Amino acid sequence: MSVLAPVASALGSDRPAKRARVLDLLERRGASAIVLRSHTAVAWYLDGARTHVSLAGDPVAAVVVRPSGDALHVFANEADRLLAEELGVASDLEVVRVPWHEPLVAAGVDALDGLDALDETDAAADLRAARAALLPAELVRYRALCREVAEAMTDAALAASPADSERVVAARLSGDLAARGIDPLVTLVAGRSRLAHRHPLPTDAPLGDRAMLVVCGRRHGLIANATRWLRFGPAAAPDPAETDAARRILDVEAAFLDATVHGARLADVFATGTAAYGSHGFDPHEWTRHHQGGAAGYAGRDPRAVPGIPDVVQLGQPFAWNPTAPGAKVEDTVLVGADGVEVLTVDPRWPTVAVAGRERPADLQRD
Repeated sequence: MSVLAPVASALGSDRPAKRARVLDLLERRGASAIVLRSHTAVAWYLDGARTHVSLAGDPVAAVVVRPSGDALHVFANEADRLLAEELGVASDLEVVRVPWHEPLVAAGVDALDGLDALDETDAAADLRAARAALLPAELVRYRALCREVAEAMTDAALAASPADSERVVAARLSGDLAARGIDPLVTLVAGRSRLAHRHPLPTDAPLGDRAMLVVCGRRHGLIANATRWLRFGPAAAPDPAETDAARRILDVEAAFLDATVHGARLADVFATGTAAYGSHGFDPHEWTRHHQGGAAGYAGRDPRAVPGIPDVVQLGQPFAWNPTAPGAKVEDTVLVGADGVEVLTVDPRWPTVAVAGRERPADLQRD
């Protein structure tokens, strides 16, 4: 069980460094303030505070960052809980309690700080760059999250049987994540009859002899992403075509990972990875049928990679690529280091195969 569930003592230590990054953004843009409104930006700036009540709802807090100080705008009915359980030491924040029936930031940013004030949407790329490289406390939390997501997926796969419905497996997996303090933002399960679907929301269909599990799990605002495959039956039984496709998709992933180096343009990484489909026997246009992943961290993809995107890869930045083809997909959360990428969503119990010098997940074979 995690010892890093959201508690006040775990939070706050990285906030001065994040404030310095945002103040640098304001200076470069010649702006007097910026309003952070999204779950991604607010959770990042507040060191992983849970900014939601409903997973489908808007944040219950916003932050106005100025050179003179930071103002936390929070709904009054959420303020005491947020201050006691989510923010750690909050003496650096001016707390503005907002009635639940009013907007969190009542006036426009122009009214707050003049015509040079920014809304978060005015500086989306700059904010992505500011939060890209994880700080020390963030990295400790992220490593633990990624490890536990991988462990929960192994546990769910080991507990599954061919007769289990996709929903039963998803319920076990989601429950395990929740017990660890991890929000199951995405829990996908596909049994044999539904492997053609790239985003298989669970149904009552049984797993059958092969299944795919996908998780995006969030804790302290950070999101870990992983995909795993399991197979039931004799080890000699797999369809050779399936086995071949599963192996070749790892070669496509290797192209993405090899290109994900400090200083590379994300557009160039994307182009290198997508070009690998044709090089490894897939339809060269396969990448157009599903998104390929991108940078990770405080959003499921921050950003999702697309042709021509100008972001630059930073040291200490997490990524989650997910190349996919019919009946084949691979996905893990990795961290960019000086010597290449480090895979974070690792459980030693899961079988692996060596590809391009890295241990990558294979099918978990169940008799």
